Amino acid sequence: MRALLSGLALLAALPLAGCNPFGQGPEFSIVSGSENTVLQPIVEEFCKQKNATCTFKYEGTLDIGLALQSDQGVAQDAVWPASSVWVDMFDTKRRVKSLTSIAQTPVVLGVRRSKAEQLGWIGKDVFMKDILAAVESGSLKFLMTSATQSNSGASAYLSMLSSALGNKPVIEPGDLDDRAVQESVRSLLSGVVRSSGSSGWLADLYVESAGKGTIYDAMWNYEAVLKETNDRLAGLSQEPLYAIYPADGVAMADSPIGFVDHGRGPEVQTFFNDLLAYLRSGPVQQRIADTGRRIPLTDVAAKPEPNWNFDPTRLVTAIRMPEPGVIRQALNLYQAALRKPSLTALCLDFSGSMQGDGEDQLQKAMRFLLTPDEASKVLVQWSPADQIIVIPFDGRVRNTFMASGNPLEQEGLLNEISRQKANGGTNMYACAERALQQIAGTDRLSTYLPAIVIMTDGRSDDQSRAFMSEWNAIEPRVPIFGITFGDADKTQLDSLAKQTSARVFDGGSDLATAFRTARGYN
Repeated sequence: MRALLSGLALLAALPLAGCNPFGQGPEFSIVSGSENTVLQPIVEEFCKQKNATCTFKYEGTLDIGLALQSDQGVAQDAVWPASSVWVDMFDTKRRVKSLTSIAQTPVVLGVRRSKAEQLGWIGKDVFMKDILAAVESGSLKFLMTSATQSNSGASAYLSMLSSALGNKPVIEPGDLDDRAVQESVRSLLSGVVRSSGSSGWLADLYVESAGKGTIYDAMWNYEAVLKETNDRLAGLSQEPLYAIYPADGVAMADSPIGFVDHGRGPEVQTFFNDLLAYLRSGPVQQRIADTGRRIPLTDVAAKPEPNWNFDPTRLVTAIRMPEPGVIRQALNLYQAALRKPSLTALCLDFSGSMQGDGEDQLQKAMRFLLTPDEASKVLVQWSPADQIIVIPFDGRVRNTFMASGNPLEQEGLLNEISRQKANGGTNMYACAERALQQIAGTDRLSTYLPAIVIMTDGRSDDQSRAFMSEWNAIEPRVPIFGITFGDADKTQLDSLAKQTSARVFDGGSDLATAFRTARGYN
């Protein structure tokens, strides 16, 4: 089987440094998961040697999979996801050729070393039941990417399922109906304190939060990303994450790169073959290994770090990946029933500047997001346990509508949204303040993953100082994500996102996709 998901990240195409400006070599493009950013300089050097014009585009694993499945396919010449499982699952037209693993890395739990000491896990075998016990006692919370959007989250989730099933050789369809298994995994996932659609962004969140004084207990991520994270933490004089390799099994990412033939001639295929040979050559394999990745069947490896239990030569028990149909069933179960419920406030800009195309796109995006049959196609459907707050605004807050993820209640929200017409000024801070008040007043707030999503095409009077004073008074901290449209000034949204450890998504060309991406972070 070809192998699993990867983080979201930068959605812009980035030219590779060092490519020849005169273009004597071929033009070559790669769409990749965010965990490969550390390998980009290695590819840049090859492109420079070949006088090639090369570009990287970083996308979430689901985005790569959906593009492979679409009628148009991916636009790039090569795909480089975290795991080949997603190519198996989505490349039904078999567009990807010569899919080849470059390296391997298991998905592990990095626990703040002092927390690992407190839990008695230093130098011990730790099983998933031990992690579950720590979560249920309130002793452990962790960061984890969305299992439906990112490979590292899916890998951690599948390892949880495998353990709950008693480490069967392989997960089968009927296994997912076991109520005891579901309850065990639901309890484990209740330990999630922040989520995201990107493994790289999650690591950035951990490091940047530590730099601001917010220290999380733990993070599920790739062993190699754990090394990168600890290298950065050392630069901040912060304590490292201690690597926990669950003794009952981990999922391995195999970092495969494959060619997509767009009929541009043999020169492009030859370039890919040469790139593949370069990445698998001895000296380059050593450089890849130095990043913390594993190179099977060789003796090259990064130096172990006993202080934080990092050892890429360690033998680990790897779970066997289920068939693609079973993985899809498991991901639907995660999204619809097992993940920690979300509490999401959607601030929707209906100011006068949204008249016409903006208003039409916003209504279309809401129909997608609040229609279960549509949202489930891309694994962002709401669960009945989710809570949704919709706040239309212009120069003021117009109203506040609340519902659960129940399909009938979502339909009620859609009916209210459909009555909104663009008119008036823009005051996103008034909407953000109302959203914060609604979230703060929610019963059992700690059982939800809260977030505010502000979609706007305009610029408000700056009320950020007063708003942030109110934001700082509320626990837990609520991330404020932004979605821009049209020629929106991103300055204010960027500032809110940075101060609240969130991010801004560009909805200029496709609001529905922007909202779907934002859902992966909540």
